[in-house]
Amino acid sequence: MSDTADIAAWFTGRLPQDWFETAPSVSVDREEIVVTGRLPLPTEVPAEGGAAAARRGEAGRIARFREETRGARMRIADEAESLFGRKVAWGAACGESEELFTNLATPVMTRLRQPQRQVLDTLVDAGVARTRSEALAWCVRLVGQHQQEWIEQLRSALAGVREARAAGPV
Repeated sequence: MSDTADIAAWFTGRLPQDWFETAPSVSVDREEIVVTGRLPLPTEVPAEGGAAAARRGEAGRIARFREETRGARMRIADEAESLFGRKVAWGAACGESEELFTNLATPVMTRLRQPQRQVLDTLVDAGVARTRSEALAWCVRLVGQHQQEWIEQLRSALAGVREARAAGPV
C-alpha cells in the first residue's frame, strides 16, 4: 500500500463519521498532509438571495465547522504528525466553496536563467504577482490546472517505479 493510501486510510478510520458527507480527500507530500472534507449544504439559506447568498451560506458552514471542530482536529493532527512525521493541514468544501485552513508555505530554492527570471519579472510588473516567489507559485498553479492529466500520468509512473523498487532485492 502506498504512503498516501496508508495515511488516507488512517484518517478515514480516525475521523468522526459525522464530520463529512464522504471520506475526506487526503493529499500527501514530503512535508505535509492536507485533509479536506465535504460538508453538507446549508438548508436554511434563503432562496431569494441567489448564488451570492448560497456562497455566503457555504462560507458560513465552513467557518462553523472550522470553529466547532478546532480542538478535535488539533488532537488528531498531533497524533498524525507523530505517526507520519509530517505536518497536518485541514480544509473543507461545501457546495462550490472550498477553504484550506492553516497550511504550509514551504520555501523552495531554484536557480533560474535570465529568460525565466524575465517571465517572473513581467508577472510582477503587470501586477499579477507581488514578488518573484509569488509569480513562480502562480506559474506552478497554472501548470497544475492545465496539465493535470499529464501530471497524473507522471504520478502513476512514479508509483510503478516505487513498487518495482520495493519488490526488488534489498
